[in-house]
Amino acid sequence: MRTTFIKTVIEAAEKDESIFFLTGDLGFGVVEPFRDKFPGRFLNVGVAEQNMVGIAAGLALSGKSPIVYSIATFAAFRPFEFIRNDVCYQNLKVLIVGVGAGFSYPQYAATHQAIDDVAVMSALPNLVILNPGDPIEAKLATLAALSYHGPVYLRIGKKGEPDIHESEPVFKIGHAITLQDGGDVVVIATGNILENASKAVQILRAKDLSVRFVSMPTLRPLDKEVVRKAARETRLIATVEEGCEFGGLGTAVAEVLSERTVPKMGLVKIALPQHYPSEIGSQTYMRSIYGLTPEAIAEKIYQNLTLPL
Repeated sequence: MRTTFIKTVIEAAEKDESIFFLTGDLGFGVVEPFRDKFPGRFLNVGVAEQNMVGIAAGLALSGKSPIVYSIATFAAFRPFEFIRNDVCYQNLKVLIVGVGAGFSYPQYAATHQAIDDVAVMSALPNLVILNPGDPIEAKLATLAALSYHGPVYLRIGKKGEPDIHESEPVFKIGHAITLQDGGDVVVIATGNILENASKAVQILRAKDLSVRFVSMPTLRPLDKEVVRKAARETRLIATVEEGCEFGGLGTAVAEVLSERTVPKMGLVKIALPQHYPSEIGSQTYMRSIYGLTPEAIAEKIYQNLTLPL
């Protein structure tokens, strides 16, 4: 996703001279094409994420469109006060990009595993949170973020995620994307776990279940209507995310289902337990031990439908 992101930013910057790119001394091997093409609009501020956000806020106040780029845990947590006070409080046009969502950096353990950033960033007023699931969504989310006149947190993967969409869907901030329709269960996935969720849907369909498959690339504002519609028309909603079970997609969907006007509906949240992993391994390994493989996702949905395997 990050290669698609950089390519999209470069194409946008060719048309929009207000775009500036700030990095916290990382991303090299990926960001050089922007640096080489627009050296006057590229700033490596060093390992100083708070200053990076402060500079971005100043650029935004000067009419520029700054992009702040770092590993997701560094982009969200280190400069959190600056994001709150300098960017969100003033509702500035700053795009904060967190690369390496979920278990994208598993070999570096908990410090680099962005599994709780959505919960933290969701507390900030005015902040849009975009969590694309494949390179196609990453491109469209980047373009939408660059056009949005306010703060955006965009989290992307870095593990060579495949395209799940066969063609470019209509992408709007605050709107879900339905990939397949169905009436038994709705699987709503967000972020780079979309590939495994898609494979799980195929497993369920092979068992003669009618499965609606929805990608939720915008976490804030959430597409509440797609959740309400699912509650009216299906038997079960399953949310799938590579993040902690509280404060993410599952929590947001549960809040919608708690509304008095929404029919009572079963919900299964497929996510990480509320603790920091002690294991170290590949993304595939981490997903296998935390129930995020296609087979584990499908099995949990089966169990909640009380159907035999």
